[in-house]
Amino acid sequence: MAQILAPSTQWQMRITKTSPCATPITSKMWSSLVVKQSKKVARSAKFRVMAVNSEYGTINRVEDLLNLDITPFTDSIIAEYIWIGGTGIDVRSKSRTISKPVSHPSELPKWNYDGSSTGQAPGEDSEVILYPQAIFKDPFRGGNNILVVCDAYTPAGEPIPTNKRHKAAEIFSNPKVVAEIPWYGIEQEYTLLQTNVKWPLGWPVGGYPGPQGPYYCAAGADKSFGRDISDAHYKACIYAGINISGTNGEVMPGQWEYQVGPSVGIEAGDHIWASRYILERITEQAGVVLSLDPKPIEGDWNGAGCHTNYSTKSMREDGGFEVIKKAILNLSLRHKVHIEAYGEGNERRLTGKHETASIDNFSWGVANRGCSIRVGRDTEKNGKGYLEDRRPASNMDPYVVTALLAESTLLWEPTLEAEALAAQKLALKV
Repeated sequence: MAQILAPSTQWQMRITKTSPCATPITSKMWSSLVVKQSKKVARSAKFRVMAVNSEYGTINRVEDLLNLDITPFTDSIIAEYIWIGGTGIDVRSKSRTISKPVSHPSELPKWNYDGSSTGQAPGEDSEVILYPQAIFKDPFRGGNNILVVCDAYTPAGEPIPTNKRHKAAEIFSNPKVVAEIPWYGIEQEYTLLQTNVKWPLGWPVGGYPGPQGPYYCAAGADKSFGRDISDAHYKACIYAGINISGTNGEVMPGQWEYQVGPSVGIEAGDHIWASRYILERITEQAGVVLSLDPKPIEGDWNGAGCHTNYSTKSMREDGGFEVIKKAILNLSLRHKVHIEAYGEGNERRLTGKHETASIDNFSWGVANRGCSIRVGRDTEKNGKGYLEDRRPASNMDPYVVTALLAESTLLWEPTLEAEALAAQKLALKV
């Protein structure tokens, strides 16, 4: 990803008033993506909706209501509460009316949901409580409506097992971590699949496109598949207030990447989860399946990762390269701990091929994308900067990864003997 120089003030997790000229996303953006449409499906110039009868104006009425701006008529807003489901990677949401616009999650009420239906609670005691943690403008409904990222607790106030945000927040509130102002730039890769066959977008059904090479950052109908989705997602994230910093087509056709950051502390996880939710909604409207599988196609095809760029205040200051090397030493000693937390199915991706390091061996290098940790040429030249952890899979939990990086490099201390042996093995002088 392009080097990110400074964090946004968005990390305070507040939102600004919606611009009066801002409009929500409508389905007309996806018209170029729909390959086949039944002749029985009624159409309008702006919006396509499945309807039993169009002759009575069903579609036009639905379109009018979907695009209706309620702001001039009421102080009430719609809040879409978002949380992580039982698999640890699925996002769930439901809506509620709030009596007036809000600017901070503390102004929102807690809510609950049926945890037995998401694999997060037994049927005989199924209530799970949602705590609002971060808010974003809603690019789908527009107006003053909002998306609310929540974490989940038992009625007694204990975080449920799939609530990884709670522990991350504890780590990021540690005074040592706060003092170092950790920055993160996360590169989220994903794959777009055709709905019925679950085969990458643009690929011939049951077949393969030409070998990798022409597709990375490419343009053209025979090389780029799903650009409308990527661009719509980019704009939707900017509208929402997500700290998205770029996007590009990836090495495998039908695969894309976007970058979020630099983000400070817990903000990184909040923004990635909000951006994933928006991407799920956009692919839903486009009739395309979103996959975060780290190796969606076996064979000579790149997998999908979530490379995480990381720096602390000490790394960004003069002499920071020595601090980076000390952090790399710590990461080498906790390699197995990190790998276990870096995403399910990652062993299929981290093979030592396709710009990855082997899952079994820790390595680092300058400008080497085949290492566990990559350090940029500018960082080496300037003697300060950031490191890139290339091990996280595309389906990793950003709360887990960001907190673990801070914990391993700022709070965890190896023994002197282990440190010396690791430094010798990695040829580090710290």
